[in-house]
Amino acid sequence: MASGQQWVLVEMVQAFYEAPAYHLILEGILILWIIRLLFSKTYKLQERSDLTEKEKEELIEEWQPEPLVPPVSKDHPSLNYDIVTGPPSHKIIVNGKECINFASFNFLGLLDNERVKKKALASLKKYGVGTCGPRGFYGTFDVHLELEDRLAKFMRTEEAIIYSYGFATIASAIPAYSKRGDIVFVDEAACFSIQKGLQASRSFIKYFKHNDMDDLERLLKEQELEDQKNPRKARVTRRFIVVEGLYINTGDVCPLPDLVNLKYKYKVRIFLEESMSFGVLGEHGRGVTEHFGVNIDDIDLISANMENAVASVGGFCCGRSFVIDHQRLSGQGYCFSASLPPMLAAAAIEALNIMEEDPEIFTILREKCRHVHKALQGIPGLKVVGEAFTPALHLQLEKSSGSRDTDGKTLRSIVQYCLERQIALTLARYLEKEERFLPPPTIRVVVTVEQTEEEIEKAAGLIREAALTVLK
Repeated sequence: MASGQQWVLVEMVQAFYEAPAYHLILEGILILWIIRLLFSKTYKLQERSDLTEKEKEELIEEWQPEPLVPPVSKDHPSLNYDIVTGPPSHKIIVNGKECINFASFNFLGLLDNERVKKKALASLKKYGVGTCGPRGFYGTFDVHLELEDRLAKFMRTEEAIIYSYGFATIASAIPAYSKRGDIVFVDEAACFSIQKGLQASRSFIKYFKHNDMDDLERLLKEQELEDQKNPRKARVTRRFIVVEGLYINTGDVCPLPDLVNLKYKYKVRIFLEESMSFGVLGEHGRGVTEHFGVNIDDIDLISANMENAVASVGGFCCGRSFVIDHQRLSGQGYCFSASLPPMLAAAAIEALNIMEEDPEIFTILREKCRHVHKALQGIPGLKVVGEAFTPALHLQLEKSSGSRDTDGKTLRSIVQYCLERQIALTLARYLEKEERFLPPPTIRVVVTVEQTEEEIEKAAGLIREAALTVLK
C-alpha cells in the first residue's frame, strides 16, 4: 500500500514538471482565488460616524424626493381640451358653439343613426348597462356570440372574436402569438397600439421603411441567411409581418399584394390591422383585402376596431377558427377585461345591417374623400398627406420651423381659427416620448358621408384663409 502511494506521488510530480507553463499559471491563479474567497468577508461594513438626533432631523428636512412624473406646462394641449356637449355627429357642439364636424371618425355617419340608437336602447332595457365580468366568467351574452357570427360572415372568414376596447385588440392579439425569440417585421409608421402589442410580446422587432417592399425584402433575406447558419433554431422561430391596411398616421394604404407575395416567398405570417380601412375600403366595406382583390385566406389574422366606421366601441379579430380560438385562451384583453356592454354589441350588429343593406354608402364616402382631397390642394404653406380615398387626411407644414413645439402651436392656431368660425378640426396627437418613430405635427381632417359639398368647400376655404392669416 505504501509503495502504491509513493508511486502516485511520483506520477504527480512528474506530471507537474511536464505540464505547460500556462497550465500551471492558470491553476495557481485559481488556487489563490479560492484561498481569497475562503478568508475574505462576504461584505464590507460601511465606515460612518453616528449622527446625532439633531443632524438626522436636519438631513430629513433638507431631503427632497424626485418628482413622480416630469413637470408639464399648464398650457399643454392635453390639459386644455375642448369640451363637447351632445353627440359628436355631423354637427358637434364644442365649447358651447355648434360646428361642422371634421374631427370625429364617424365615417359612415352611424353614430347618431336612429336605427342604431333604437337597437342600443332596447338592449339597454333588456341587459342593463355593463357586464361586470370577462367573457370566461359569466360575461358572455347571446348578443356577443351573434356579433361574432355576423362579423365572421361579413368578413367572409371562419370565425371572429370581439374585444371590449379597440386599442387592446391588436395590442392583445400580437403577444398571443408572437413570443420571446420570435421575429416580427413591422412598418415604421405602425400605430401606437401595434407598438404596445410588440412591446408586450418581447419578440425581436425589425422595422422596415414605410411601405418600402425592397427594404422589407432586404430584411427577410438577411433573416433567411441567419436561419441557414442555425437551422435548428430556425425551425422553432416564428416570423410575422405586421402592417396597417390604411395607416392612421400617414393616410396611405399598404401594398397588400406585394406583402402576400413576400409572405409565401419567405414563409412568414401576415397580421393586418384594419381599424381605418374596415367599413371604408372595398366595394362592400370589407377593407384592404377587398380593395385589392386579395383572397382573405392569404392573411393570417385581421384586426380592426369598431370605434370608427361602425360607430360603437371595442374591436374584433377574424380569421381561421384555430387561430381565433387561441385568442380565447391567450388574448389578455379578452381574458381579463369585462366584456363589451350588450347595448354596444347590439349597436354594432345594427350598423352591420345598414352596411350590408346599403353598400352604396361606401361609394359615397370615397367620392366625398376625393372631393375633400382635391379641395385642400394648393393651400399656401400646407401640404396634404394621404391617399385621395382615405377618410382621414393630414395637413402638414411645407416648411418646418425646426421646432416641434413651434410647429404644433402654428397648426393649433389654424385649428382655433377654424373652430371660432364653426369648423371643428383637430391636431393629430401622439405620446411623444413613447412613439418609436414620431410623426411630424399635422392637422387631421376627417371625412364623413354626411358632409355636403357646400360644407366641404366652406371648410377648405376657411383652412386656406387661416393658413394665409397664421403663416403670413
